[in-house]
Amino acid sequence: MASPQIEVIFDENTATFTYVVYAAAGSECAIIDSVLDYDPVAGRTSTAAADRVIEFVHRRSLKVQWLLETHAHADHISAAPYLRRRLGGAIAIGDQIQVVQGVFKKIFNLQSEFLLDGTQFDHLFAPDEVFHIGDLRAQALHVPGHTPADMAYLVGQDVAFVGDTLFMPDLGTARCDFPGGSASALYRSAGRLLSLPPSTRLFVCHDYPPDGRHPACESTVAEQHAKNIHVRDGISESEFIAMRNQRDATLALPTLMLPSIQLNICAGVLPAAEENGVSYLKIPLNVAL
Repeated sequence: MASPQIEVIFDENTATFTYVVYAAAGSECAIIDSVLDYDPVAGRTSTAAADRVIEFVHRRSLKVQWLLETHAHADHISAAPYLRRRLGGAIAIGDQIQVVQGVFKKIFNLQSEFLLDGTQFDHLFAPDEVFHIGDLRAQALHVPGHTPADMAYLVGQDVAFVGDTLFMPDLGTARCDFPGGSASALYRSAGRLLSLPPSTRLFVCHDYPPDGRHPACESTVAEQHAKNIHVRDGISESEFIAMRNQRDATLALPTLMLPSIQLNICAGVLPAAEENGVSYLKIPLNVAL
């Protein structure tokens, strides 16, 4: 079986790692957690981050089969629709996105025709569904906690893209206080990932490094067991839940949460233009999130 090749593209503005996963030059590939640039002051989108992905895909003569989302991100807007127009591929996410859509349809008071069945995406993964990226075997692991719909993608036998379930060991884990989040579920999801073989390579979606460390995206199961400040060996579920709840209560909302969630539950597709030709986002006022 072919081993996955991984190209890492880091977006400094959102601290997001986008991955291109493929078997060899000229093969099919998957793009995981792409970024559409967004200026919240000017209300303008641009495609510099996504264009770097396109350049790499063309340089290696890859054929895009999948545009994978680990979850409906609250800190950046997905570039999947733009990449699909330029490169092809199916936009996919876990089937529990329907739960997330139900929560945020109410918050944003989305139109009645906004469906809660995930059909905005090309494919919804069932928990543990097996799929292929060309010759590479992959599996969509349901790892809820940060949101109800989080997925990790296990590619081959020893590579996993874990989204926001785990961070680098010195950062720990993601917050669980968004609607539908659960510290208990996150602890169990982290445990599931850490039950993979010790040498399994884990690739995170974000890194917010402390002073003196450059952004990093890769660790191993063994490193996480030994060093993760939140879920290393010896930390109980009750200890984790108490820590996570206490910490989450101190965190501000991500700067791009309102535009990001509103678009990402729609697979990143911008709202239809109104009669003046302009698309608009909705910003709920004085609503607790």
